[in-house]
Amino acid sequence: MTIDLTNRFRRMLTEDRPMPPLGTWLMSAAPGPTEAIGHCGFDFVVVDMEHVPVEVGQLSDILRAVGCTPTEPLVRLPWNDKVTIKKVLDAGAQTLMVPFVETAEEAAAAVSAAKYPPVGIRGVAAVHRASRYGSATDYLKRANDEVMVIVQLETPEAVSRLREIAAVPGVDAIFVGPGDLSAAMGHLGDIGHADVQALLERAASDARAVGTPIGIVGPNPAMVRRFLDYGYDFSAMASDIAMMTGRARDWLGELRGEAASQPAKVTSAY
Repeated sequence: MTIDLTNRFRRMLTEDRPMPPLGTWLMSAAPGPTEAIGHCGFDFVVVDMEHVPVEVGQLSDILRAVGCTPTEPLVRLPWNDKVTIKKVLDAGAQTLMVPFVETAEEAAAAVSAAKYPPVGIRGVAAVHRASRYGSATDYLKRANDEVMVIVQLETPEAVSRLREIAAVPGVDAIFVGPGDLSAAMGHLGDIGHADVQALLERAASDARAVGTPIGIVGPNPAMVRRFLDYGYDFSAMASDIAMMTGRARDWLGELRGEAASQPAKVTSAY
């Protein structure tokens, strides 16, 4: 049986598109809202296992829900942990986002955990969701080429090492976390601060110089447009929960004659 194992997100980053891939964050941790968001037209969604109580068993159900839609799932891991990486891949994830990578050595460890020998140390099982329970008989041969590893840089020190981290074989893309970056720079809750924005722009320039795709997340269309103008290759916008609660507050405010609830400064991406 021939089963398509192509990583659609990898292909998105190489296609000639009118606009870079756009996505959103999933904070609801539930298949229903996930499936609904997947039909809204986003190119990708980020399934967050770091700040959302999603365990591997729940992840399988969320990936099934995304699989019913045209969008592509990226899975943000809770940590750079080889056992979690193995389990998440076996559950069917193809594109991983590894948080808080600070050095080339940490990036190399993430790649190694995501790849089968001789490239890495990923444990081998023949029958799991990723191999379509054994129906994709070429899974073991193709997995190393189709699995994507995106490493997340979240401090000024990590951004300063962007070029050497991007040079690690198997690092497919960089993702800058503006919320944690702003906190590490002393501007907690203010990703719009001029110093933060300058560093975000520099990160995009460094990634472009070495030819590595770079992504980010912004809280609203205006900020995402700014990031794309900096040269980011893909961007998430807000989250399912942020968009739901934001629309609810706006509509309630309209009915009650109150001003729409808008923060004075950009406080968070999702």
